[in-house]
Amino acid sequence: MNTVDVITRKRDGSALNAEEIRYMVDGYTAGDIPDYQMSAFLMAVYFQGMNEEETILLTKYMKESGDTVDLSGIRGIKVDKHSTGGVGDKTTLIAGPAAAACGVPVAKMSGRGLGFTGGTIDKLGAIPGFQTAVEEQDFIDQVNEKGIAVIGQTGHIAPADKKIYALRDVTATVDNLSLITSSVMSKKLASGSDAILLDVKCGNGAFMQTKEEAEKLARLMVKIGRAHGKKTMAVISDMNQPLGCAIGNALEVKEAIEVLRGNGPEDISELSAALAGMMAYLGEKAATPEEGIAMAKEKIADGSALQKFRDMVESQGGDPRIIEDTALLPQAEAELAFLADRDGCIEEIHARKMGLASQHTGAGRERKEDEIDLAAGILLYKKVGDFVQKGDVICKIYGKNIKKLEKALEEIKNAVKISENPANCNSLIHEVIQ
Repeated sequence: MNTVDVITRKRDGSALNAEEIRYMVDGYTAGDIPDYQMSAFLMAVYFQGMNEEETILLTKYMKESGDTVDLSGIRGIKVDKHSTGGVGDKTTLIAGPAAAACGVPVAKMSGRGLGFTGGTIDKLGAIPGFQTAVEEQDFIDQVNEKGIAVIGQTGHIAPADKKIYALRDVTATVDNLSLITSSVMSKKLASGSDAILLDVKCGNGAFMQTKEEAEKLARLMVKIGRAHGKKTMAVISDMNQPLGCAIGNALEVKEAIEVLRGNGPEDISELSAALAGMMAYLGEKAATPEEGIAMAKEKIADGSALQKFRDMVESQGGDPRIIEDTALLPQAEAELAFLADRDGCIEEIHARKMGLASQHTGAGRERKEDEIDLAAGILLYKKVGDFVQKGDVICKIYGKNIKKLEKALEEIKNAVKISENPANCNSLIHEVIQ
């Protein structure tokens, strides 16, 4: 089989067969197909799309490109949670411990940054000493003993996805339904959990811009999960403005701690509790999602969820003192403030543009080999619907390089709109698909 022929067929809109899809996945994983050809293939898929059968096959072969984790040694119903990604999305750091506090074993494998900011593993990397490379048996033991462990995706779990994921990040081929589906579900199916909760974002800061697109993605992923014998459900949540106030790795860890203390922003607190509650439901610790959500809120309020976060940090070699003293997290060397240029109401904080601004600070990767500045990012002081006076601080920008911060500032100027009239906020959770 010829790589160019497969690229050409997809470029011209043909549906690929099982042999062709397997050839591309296996060839790239083995190193026989170079980056430039896989980039061309991904771009062809991006523009031409894949039908449902192609997507199922792509997921299957990406899953089969490596090992399948056996988590049978973990007691109880293991529940994994995955977000399709957004700006300021640190829900795993909150919902995971809250679900664990409800009695759900949380055995999660996460990835690094895809786009604007770091992924969950990058965020955890901001905690001094925290180890995300953990042996499988130690991973199992930690979940049994502490109720939660979050580790990096190993090279043995869906290695095809690991390579393709990094390439998509830097070739503008992230937001495609089939590529997102195969990436998420190949890892989830190989990672050994019994149940999967999917947080599918929609809006200008998400891969799926509209609710309709997000619903299509969610239903396809739920279908694939159930076809593989996994209890699967999806939440469609809004991503038209950054989630919470912190964008960037250390900044988001700090905000996650505040939420677990019961002091965080309303939107990230609400969504995290909802996700944790649905994890409790999937893990059969609650009879209904609503009961699970109430339970999760209680575990945050009484400090149990924060203790689970502490247990995870300590068990994985991190410095637990960061919970009492967040100044131990990486600190930025420079900062700029973005001020309101007039009186009015915040009508829009465009999530995607804020994400690009955060990337400019160094909080995300523009190339796959880029190092992330863990201290860089943006801290919002105002959200959509808030009233401001001229000169009020809307946000602060953090990083190492003042020129990068100035570039980020220019992006932020285009992201924030101030209106004379009160603004309407979008509902946070649009739909739940079971």
